[in-house]
Amino acid sequence: MKTAFHQSIKLQKPNKPKADPLKKIIMKVVLLSLMISFVLFGCADNKAIKTRIAFGSCGHENEPQPVLSLAADYQPDLFIFLGDNIYGDTDNMDTLRFKYNLLGAKPEYQKLAATSRILATWDDHDYGRNDAGKYYPFKKESKEIFLEFFKEPQTSDRRKHEGIYHAEYIRYGTKLLQVLLLDVRTFRSDLLLYDTSATLPRESYFYSLDYKPHTSPDSVLLGQAQWEWLEAELRKPADLRLIASGSQFGIEFNGYEAWANFPHEQKRMLDLIKKTKADGVIFLTGDVHYAEISRLEEPGLYPIYDVTASGITSTWDFPTLNKNRIEGPVMDNHFGLLTIEWKDDPVIKMEIIDKYNNSRAEYEIKKSDIRFKQK
Repeated sequence: MKTAFHQSIKLQKPNKPKADPLKKIIMKVVLLSLMISFVLFGCADNKAIKTRIAFGSCGHENEPQPVLSLAADYQPDLFIFLGDNIYGDTDNMDTLRFKYNLLGAKPEYQKLAATSRILATWDDHDYGRNDAGKYYPFKKESKEIFLEFFKEPQTSDRRKHEGIYHAEYIRYGTKLLQVLLLDVRTFRSDLLLYDTSATLPRESYFYSLDYKPHTSPDSVLLGQAQWEWLEAELRKPADLRLIASGSQFGIEFNGYEAWANFPHEQKRMLDLIKKTKADGVIFLTGDVHYAEISRLEEPGLYPIYDVTASGITSTWDFPTLNKNRIEGPVMDNHFGLLTIEWKDDPVIKMEIIDKYNNSRAEYEIKKSDIRFKQK
């Protein structure tokens, strides 16, 4: 008789390693950080920081300036004066200083200065003479009065070089705004007077012309030192770049003063943007006594937008020809306004606000519209 033999074998489970208390704490901290990040930033695109930048030009110091008061009501983070900030038109520096003081005493200007940070460049009338360039004999003295009025710090690089070109960098959250203030007066060659033998882009104009384009590459608008400075600035990182110029950049030749009078310099600017791969360039310009938004198309480059706001007190009877105009013209007194939503792909709304607080011209783009395409 066979006897069954059974042996019971009890398998023991391997001992679990004891949890490391430090690892538990680290995991909890990581999870908590992720939860906080989601709460704070998960909907960040819907709660993007908004920045308002107002700008304008062409204001007579002896006239009321309600447009500046209206601009202050928008509480812009920044106001940029684009030139003809006063109508100096003098070789007498006491007179020039007196006219700046008239502007500074205006309640509308004081309200704006109390509300917003102010940056400025100049054009011809506040420089000293109508359409003046490098041969204006009092440009050094005029510069000192300009810097004094706009409270330029004594340590500013602006006080260390010829001219008033300058760069400002302003951070909004994680985004960086670059503002480049050009000087289109101190180094500029004389303009070429129009004559009936000139070969111009259009066969006929319905108004008389003052100037014709330069054909010599030796003619100068910015000057070599300013070009070298500009290239260095455009190579620096920025999420959006505003280039402020007293003269219009993005328009076609119209017989009056503009970058189009120096076509080789206008082309040099476009080539420099391409060379430096500088994304996000928008021009802010003045001078012409009306407002418009222009778009300049250039092969190998994203569209270049030029927002002209030129009518704090001064307006003209008619706009000139401009095939690049996409919004406007606005002939009433006005100021320009950029509203920037700093999303992952920032949204930029360009507007012209007239003296009645109406948005008369409006155009919206995204940062991705003004950047080089990734290959």
